[in-house]
Amino acid sequence: MKHPFYTKFLLAPALASILLFSCKSRKNNEKEIETTEHKIEVEIKETEVNGKRANVYTLSNQHGMRVSLSSFGGLITELAVPDKDGNIENIVLHYESIAEYDNNDSYLGATVGRYANRIANGKFSLDGTEYQLATNDGKHHLHGGLIGFHRKFWDHELITEGTSVKVKMSYVSPDGEEGYPGTLSTSLTFELTQDNTLLLDFEASTDKPTVLNLTHHGYFNLSAMNEDIRGHEMQIFADKYTPADETLIPTSELAPVDGTPFDFRQPFAIGDRIGDVTGGYDHNYVIKEQHDDRLIKMAVVHHAGSGRYMELYADSPGVQFYTGNFLDGRQTTRGIQYSKHMGLCLEPQVFPNSPNTPSFPSARLNPGENYRHRIQYHFGVR
Repeated sequence: MKHPFYTKFLLAPALASILLFSCKSRKNNEKEIETTEHKIEVEIKETEVNGKRANVYTLSNQHGMRVSLSSFGGLITELAVPDKDGNIENIVLHYESIAEYDNNDSYLGATVGRYANRIANGKFSLDGTEYQLATNDGKHHLHGGLIGFHRKFWDHELITEGTSVKVKMSYVSPDGEEGYPGTLSTSLTFELTQDNTLLLDFEASTDKPTVLNLTHHGYFNLSAMNEDIRGHEMQIFADKYTPADETLIPTSELAPVDGTPFDFRQPFAIGDRIGDVTGGYDHNYVIKEQHDDRLIKMAVVHHAGSGRYMELYADSPGVQFYTGNFLDGRQTTRGIQYSKHMGLCLEPQVFPNSPNTPSFPSARLNPGENYRHRIQYHFGVR
């Protein structure tokens, strides 16, 4: 017997998964249904975090790719994709249970906000008013503060639109939360497609001028954690990066990658030059020097052993490349120890500390403006 809080279904009309079909006219207005292979399967589980209920949605496509999404934290808790032999394995670092994400100091699979990455000294000014944010990374503010969006319970719903199935999550951050001005209404929509693409679409609005930088902070390992990520081949389509000080706050310079270990314009194994970067890679790459809505190919990661590759597209000006330098082996999930370099992050974003760096693309959001941030992960094998 299934657990009472467990549901699995294929879409019948008005339910949550979708089966595409075409109709041909027959005599007496009868219809002949011709099904296709295009179906998305949905599973829904209820779980608890600190005595409150959360939902976990699992979407699966015709190729067996699946993604699990938690309404606690706006999390991606599993992402399973085929390898070159057709083996479908999870390729993201995660915890054993949703409740463990309440102590997610590594931000595994997290939606981070209000401001992804760092704001120096936890301070910024808007229109002559200085705001003091929570400081949770030494003297700096990181990933939204002490209780960021990755530890919030999001409202959630399943949406069917034509041939697609989406999970939409929403959260209203009150004025003053973690020190930020303005009541911020945020939504995040996830969609899995039949071509093994995962789409994330952020939207937000505010009632006061504020700063905003939302992103996904998943740790990827295309080997399915059979080895660390130093053997993964990385390509990042950026001519410049933002050098940072010893506390990882950018210096405001846009430096050429040419002739440095930060040059991934051609594919390189991550481990080839990581020893030349103090502490490992944890740097913002300049994809665009101005913020616009163009969706652009940012990076490609490939793991030769499994054949898997991931292409990252987003519309933000930068992307943070992080090699799991602070993973310390304290966590073991399903027998796999998450030690240094076990996963990599590619976090599309506005540049770190943009609110204090006028030369960087602006992170300001005003009342009446609609914030939107799109991220796409395309998976395949070669």
